[in-house]
Amino acid sequence: MDSTRHEILNALLHFLAFFMGAGIGSFLNVVIYRVPRNISVNNPKRSFCPTCKKQIPMWQNIPLFSWLMLRGKCSSCSSPISSRYFFVELLTGVLFYAVFWIHHGPWPQIAVWGPQVLCLWIFISLLVSGSFIDIEHFILPHSITFGGAAVGLLASFWVPQLVGEAPGEHGRGVLMAFGSAAIGLGGLWLIVELGKLAFGRKKHVFEKAVSWEVTQPDDTQPPVVRFADTEMPWEDIFMRASDRMLITCEELQVNGHQFQKTTAELWMEKLKVRQANDIQEFPLEGVTKLQGKITQLIIPREAMGMGDVFFLMMIGAFCGWKCVLFTVLAASVIGTFVALFARVTGRAEWGAKIPFGPYLALGALLWLFYGPHIFEWYLTKMGAFRGA
Repeated sequence: MDSTRHEILNALLHFLAFFMGAGIGSFLNVVIYRVPRNISVNNPKRSFCPTCKKQIPMWQNIPLFSWLMLRGKCSSCSSPISSRYFFVELLTGVLFYAVFWIHHGPWPQIAVWGPQVLCLWIFISLLVSGSFIDIEHFILPHSITFGGAAVGLLASFWVPQLVGEAPGEHGRGVLMAFGSAAIGLGGLWLIVELGKLAFGRKKHVFEKAVSWEVTQPDDTQPPVVRFADTEMPWEDIFMRASDRMLITCEELQVNGHQFQKTTAELWMEKLKVRQANDIQEFPLEGVTKLQGKITQLIIPREAMGMGDVFFLMMIGAFCGWKCVLFTVLAASVIGTFVALFARVTGRAEWGAKIPFGPYLALGALLWLFYGPHIFEWYLTKMGAFRGA
């Protein structure tokens, strides 16, 4: 009788693991939408339509099923509901189940394997929410990076196995997590600074104002930036959405707007013009004429933002220093392949719009499921190579 009951409970756990993940994914959609907009995740308590702001009744807020039943539209105003909501719920459900599948044990021993599964579920939630916020807004909020790092330290104290320590070694676990977070923070910060030194920043200073313009030969070709005797293809300047060009202008014309003695920031999809304390922003999609006279032009070359550095700090706090090294390497390889694929398929701008945070998250997820085996295999191969 007890054996049958345990089998039923084990089967129920498989079912609950996936749908608990889908339910958490529904909450992560709230985090992804509200946190970058400085809206409380608790007020209003119920989800609402982003277009008409009407609160969604409970029966229309069932993970996965509601989006399918409503065919991706609000029942009140019929506005489209992004497929991202369904995808985040599905992805979180699959990842939760994958972690459960790898680490779970028999139901009577849930006190042994349960804490590790719970901590990894929290870690996955931070990775998913941080990635989608970064994709949409190009930021990684401190509530996820610093808050996640604090939770990671507590998790590593509770479950030292997360950072490679033996069960019961709680003090060593939190010390290892703290050291790994420091390695993630300091290591990637060093990469950022070395990247600035290696790539530098392209800076052009002119004794006399020179002509500057952005033109587009035709609708099928990307824009071209021309100044003095130089012509720069758009994709050579704007490889990522965070890339920008800083211009000091004697005069600037944006469509019918005329500016004198101003500074401007040109981004992949917008132009910001600063004059005194006033800032005007123009979406490039609506700009048909952009030219002027400039005295200085700077193109900063930053490999990544500090949000990525703090994100890796959080990853180190949860999973240890080996995960930090593996994540950086895996993220770089994945990012390189995505960039090459985007260029080969003629979608370089699409590839450039993906920030580095999601690549770090993918690297960390690879570590959770395959990383330790790859790491040990690499060390074994290196040992064999040195002994040969």
